[in-house]
Amino acid sequence: MWDWLFGKGASEHAVQKMQARLDQDMWARLHGAMPFLHGLSANEEAALQHASAWFLASKTWDGANGLQVTDEMALCVAMQASLPILYLGEKWYEGWTGIVIYPSAFVTRHKTHDEAGVSQCHSNVTLGETWQGGPLILSWEAAQPHDPRDLQAMHSNVVIHEFAHKLDMAHGPADGMPFLGGTGIEPAHWMQTLESAWQQLVHAVQQLQSGRPADSSSRAGHRLFNHLPMDPYGATNKIEFFAVSSEVFFVNPAPLAQWNPEWYRLLSLFYRQDPLQRLQSKATDSVAAAAP
Repeated sequence: MWDWLFGKGASEHAVQKMQARLDQDMWARLHGAMPFLHGLSANEEAALQHASAWFLASKTWDGANGLQVTDEMALCVAMQASLPILYLGEKWYEGWTGIVIYPSAFVTRHKTHDEAGVSQCHSNVTLGETWQGGPLILSWEAAQPHDPRDLQAMHSNVVIHEFAHKLDMAHGPADGMPFLGGTGIEPAHWMQTLESAWQQLVHAVQQLQSGRPADSSSRAGHRLFNHLPMDPYGATNKIEFFAVSSEVFFVNPAPLAQWNPEWYRLLSLFYRQDPLQRLQSKATDSVAAAAP
């Protein structure tokens, strides 16, 4: 289904050369700083390195607003982006080549047309943006590993979020449903579950907003919203719901699995991974290792 797309990706020979050049000390340092990568089996670690090397060899890297993209920055993004396709395969990221990284949040401008045909230009401050068939844009401030004491940042992931949009777009315009071939998931069941879970989040956000004047981005707002399974931005529409669900699926899966087990199950079937089981097993092993 991807044969007609440009940006086929690096050859296996180029991937092997890139993998041989990977700085293992840098890899270990970045891996240690991203807890959601912990608990992978030896085979999964090897697959993550291969996918990351493919990513580095296949994509172009450009800094914006004077930012110089270093090898460590590129590897950091590649490692995070490769986790969702660990079992899907690199072909899901073919068809485009560019990664653009800004130092921090950046302004995007989009033109829309209303029903009368009048065009309007809208500006938004954002941390990431994905274009159909085009580049993926990130804020390095948001994409880099965060202090584990920053719980808000540790429970979100702009890289996985934006690459979930790329997965959604791999079969056509984004609609909240990526290509489900080989998963055993009926598209109608996916969309029904997606709709139900999204409406569940919309209702929860509306209930909170109706009883509080504070903005959700404020400290008071965070305290009020911290029992939600994901950022309230996921209530925007079903496209954003899939992307926000995907980021918490990988980095903070327990609240999502408890909040809507069936939606978690479908994400697990699509990604061919169970991060909750993986991270719980890692935590159990750590406790056992620390016991006298």
